[in-house]
Amino acid sequence: MYRYDEVDYRIVRERVEQFRDQTRRFLAGELSEDEFRPLRLMNGLYIQRHAPMFRIAIPYGHLASRQLRRLAHIARTYDKGYGHFTTRQNMQFNWPALERVPDILSELADVEMHSIQTSGNCVRNTTTDAFAGVAADELIDPRPYCEIIRQWSTLHPEFAFLPRKFKIAVSGSVDDRAATLVHDVGLHVVRAADGEIGFKVIVGGGLGRTPIVGEVIREFLPTRHILTYLDAILRVYNRYGRRDNKFKARIKILVKALTPQGFAAKVEDEWLHLKDGAATLRDEDVAHYASFFGAPAYETLSPNPEAFTAKLAEDRAFARWVEQNTRTHRQPGYRSVVLSLKKTGVPPGDITAEQMEAVADWSERFGFGEVRVAHEQNVILPDIKESDLYEVWQLARSQGFATPNIGLLTDIICCPGGDFCSLANARSIPVAEAIQRKFDDLDYLHDLGEIDCNFSGCMNACGHHHIGNIGILGVDKNGEEWYQITLGGSQGNHTAIGKVIGPSFAQADVPLAFEKIMNLYVEQRQDGERFIETVRRIGLEPFKERVYAKHH
Repeated sequence: MYRYDEVDYRIVRERVEQFRDQTRRFLAGELSEDEFRPLRLMNGLYIQRHAPMFRIAIPYGHLASRQLRRLAHIARTYDKGYGHFTTRQNMQFNWPALERVPDILSELADVEMHSIQTSGNCVRNTTTDAFAGVAADELIDPRPYCEIIRQWSTLHPEFAFLPRKFKIAVSGSVDDRAATLVHDVGLHVVRAADGEIGFKVIVGGGLGRTPIVGEVIREFLPTRHILTYLDAILRVYNRYGRRDNKFKARIKILVKALTPQGFAAKVEDEWLHLKDGAATLRDEDVAHYASFFGAPAYETLSPNPEAFTAKLAEDRAFARWVEQNTRTHRQPGYRSVVLSLKKTGVPPGDITAEQMEAVADWSERFGFGEVRVAHEQNVILPDIKESDLYEVWQLARSQGFATPNIGLLTDIICCPGGDFCSLANARSIPVAEAIQRKFDDLDYLHDLGEIDCNFSGCMNACGHHHIGNIGILGVDKNGEEWYQITLGGSQGNHTAIGKVIGPSFAQADVPLAFEKIMNLYVEQRQDGERFIETVRRIGLEPFKERVYAKHH
């Protein structure tokens, strides 16, 4: 876990006092709305439909238990007793009073947190695999590199006013669990023929109005060069990216306009001036940051202890939860536990102050005081002994965290939608709940198997609907809320953009459309095929026919 040094503390504290004065001046009428807007955005403060929305950075999805407790305290003291985890591993509060936001910033600074660059046209929170450091298939721990990128990008004067927001994801595993192909820049670890570890550099991915899968512009970049190469990419984007049209300002549009080869050539030309320069990482630099992410004091354990396997055999509900909501660990005798924030009836990604405190307690009692936030909007306890899993499961059930649906249809990624967001065309939370209620039968849900369902309330695609096996997009038709369904999207190593199956649906008809899609899948699947495999094999046409047939 990264710890602030004296410089970090000072920078963050000075930003708090700076914003406190800016807020005071705005409330006193000394700053206009136009003058205040860039200042509040630099500090993660949006004006939403009903109240300000405040976004707090959770660097690469890592939280210490004391930080999670502070978020619980903030939820209780300054908001309505809950927070919302986003697809970018951050936390949002939807009801803070503007005049109290500087106090929240001060509370965050006490526990080494801030909201700097969670908004605005700058480099946003760098994201990574929620299982970084504990994943069994990891080639390199990406967290030291995420921290290095965070330090480089925070308050970087050259990149504070980019043409548009800029998002970087890093994956250190064979399987890409960080969605690197749909980020402005994705860094995916690769091993060269001689054994050297480096990164494949992917540029120009993104969702939103124009969903595009990123292009590889460099097959192998030695790790020591990541900052100079990122400098080169951002300089090219800063220079050539469009500023006349915000819908065409993202780097993906520039890469398309220049062609990937043309863009790569400009980056390589720029890099000639930067390569081996002052920002080249030395071994001691990497070692310094890696030292913050050392392995905790694991015990030497045998995997699958007797008491654990006995409980699996005698308690079917527990066995199902272990199968669905825990992940293998690089340390024998341990697992990572995914706490589902997708219980039916609860907005996906929402967590109460009481639940935050419970998770903080469990992380200390059963682990090493560390919690992760997944971009699927669930919470992870990364280091749990298998012998403790039964007790953790019972505690998770008591807090509503044990729905065994991770990776299944009801584990819906979902933006806050029209209930909160002023940009949304339609509400997402009630429709997600209606789908969850439709498929509340856990036996049927497990029989359907692995299905990614992603939901966005507007074209900004905060719910990543384009890369869901099933995607839902809220659209506005003459002032009414309608919903478009896409099929065939996926994330990971074989990222694909889903295709719209036909005309949009009224809110009440969405669950029935899902039921028809699932019925056809069950009829057509072969030999344990996953949903996405069936869709790719038979194509969209049979699904269209079934969904839009009048009497089926």
